[in-house]
Amino acid sequence: MWGQAYSVCVCGIFVAPESGYRHPGDLAGVPVGVGYHSGSHYSAIQALEQYLGRDEIELSFIGLPYDRVRLLLDRKVAAVNVFGPQYYALEQLGYRKLADTTFMMGFLVGEHTSTDDVEKYFTGLRLAQRDIDFEPERYKHYWTREMPEDIRRLVDVRRFGPGERIVSEAYTRDMFERTHRWMQAWDLFDPDAVARPACEDAVLT
Repeated sequence: MWGQAYSVCVCGIFVAPESGYRHPGDLAGVPVGVGYHSGSHYSAIQALEQYLGRDEIELSFIGLPYDRVRLLLDRKVAAVNVFGPQYYALEQLGYRKLADTTFMMGFLVGEHTSTDDVEKYFTGLRLAQRDIDFEPERYKHYWTREMPEDIRRLVDVRRFGPGERIVSEAYTRDMFERTHRWMQAWDLFDPDAVARPACEDAVLT
């Protein structure tokens, strides 16, 4: 994982407008749709543990983010955790956000990738983010490339926010260790996977 930057993604747990669930604490025993071993999985737990006991948090592992959006639109699930364009779509369509579940994401690079090339790539990302911050309306139409047709025709992407943001700061050893301690406390590591690497083996600084 590249150790000189990470991103922060807008994410939230949503329910239908007419739902009787109005507070995160109302979701005790209610399956929340998430992706398996993903940011939506972990961030849902992190958000709900402030309001619910461990045995009250119930998750339902549902495919891809747009699968969760469609199921909520069709009232086939009670709650979902979504991010990025899915978040903006449900928000615009009047769905109620019960919890902000913002999460951090790392950037994976190949073992033999040139460090110079990675640094050039992130320089480009920083410049692009600056342009979006300065003139967001110029770039929002690109959201349509991120959306399937059935969802795209329901929304106006001009009303969307900027989405995921790059943070040009180091992903530190402390951040790495704190994350792993939390995951271990929740038994989130796959017992059949290889042993977790040390920070110096997993993060390219």
